Amino acid sequence: MRIVLVGPPGAGKGTQAAYLAHNLSIPHISTGDLFRANMSQGTDLGKQARAYIDAGQLVPDEVTIGMAKDRMSQPDAVNGFLLDGFPRNVGQAEALDVMLKDEGVKLDAVLDLEVPEEEVVKRIAGRRVCRRDSAHVFHLSYSPPKTEGVCDACGGELYQRHDDSEETVRTRLEVYHTQTEPIIDYYRAQGLVVTISALGEVADVTARAMAALKPSDEG
Repeated sequence: MRIVLVGPPGAGKGTQAAYLAHNLSIPHISTGDLFRANMSQGTDLGKQARAYIDAGQLVPDEVTIGMAKDRMSQPDAVNGFLLDGFPRNVGQAEALDVMLKDEGVKLDAVLDLEVPEEEVVKRIAGRRVCRRDSAHVFHLSYSPPKTEGVCDACGGELYQRHDDSEETVRTRLEVYHTQTEPIIDYYRAQGLVVTISALGEVADVTARAMAALKPSDEG
């Protein structure tokens, strides 16, 4: 299967992408991984991306599209893939359509993870990270520390990252609504969008997604 995964920040895309890719036996291709791999390997696209990032600028669509095209041409992606974070806007979606058409294939589904905006804010703004070890992460509502502000594992101070502040989360949501959300309508016009609720336990959301994708899989 060839799937695009979309949803607002805090929808659990990364977690669901990993489970779905495993269950469907297809590679999980995320924009973050593409950037890290290309920059660490020193590819031409990676060097271009690093130059923009170091200058504090957004990486142009053509660089991101080039990385995605190269990754989707790898042997493990011949029979399918799950895209996470790409396409990020309608221009990238149109470029993806051209890429797939050139290969004589097409998308099977666009899985839209739906989460109410206030739940997104609660999920992200409630996170607290240990200053001593960033691998120790807690949540004020879902997995609170035994002692407020103190890491259960090492006693380090817990703090809220700037990226997790409510103001930053709402800014990220606005960017999502203006830049990425329009691709849902773009793909809906092609009859590809499957929307599921991303509320509840991780396993329940995965089961919901697998059930929603099954008709496409059988088709």
